[in-house]
Amino acid sequence: MSTETTGLRVADLSALLTHTSHVLATRMTAAFAELGITPRAFCVLHHALETERTQIQLAELSDLDKTTMVVTVDELEGAGLAERRPSRTDRRARVIHVTPAGEQAVADGARIADRVHQDVLDALPADDRAAFVRALSALSEGHLAVPVESERPVRRARRTRS
Repeated sequence: MSTETTGLRVADLSALLTHTSHVLATRMTAAFAELGITPRAFCVLHHALETERTQIQLAELSDLDKTTMVVTVDELEGAGLAERRPSRTDRRARVIHVTPAGEQAVADGARIADRVHQDVLDALPADDRAAFVRALSALSEGHLAVPVESERPVRRARRTRS
């Protein structure tokens, strides 16, 4: 976005990041349609494979509210990719277990996510790719790592964790 058309003296990072994030999300969603799942479902499955986790723990890791998490796990169960099971360590808790079909979906999904991300990086000149990732990483881990408090809460965007 040109600063000349906006009247701003500094590049409108909000518009640039919002637009590119949205377009990347649409590309990722379209790519995951190959598997019949959403990037959100992939994220939940991925984190559930790492270790035994409850729905609440997975919701936190995946930045999902409780209602969305329940719907997502219901969809995963319906597709035969995951199931709710009693925890091995706490009989009161239920965890999300990834089925063999879900494990395959995670493996296939990782390849899809890598392909989409690589396509984005390939759209940049080769000399700019590493600098771009370094700069975004530095911002997300540094100056833009933690939201600030505001009188008017801002809807939280999904964190990028895989």
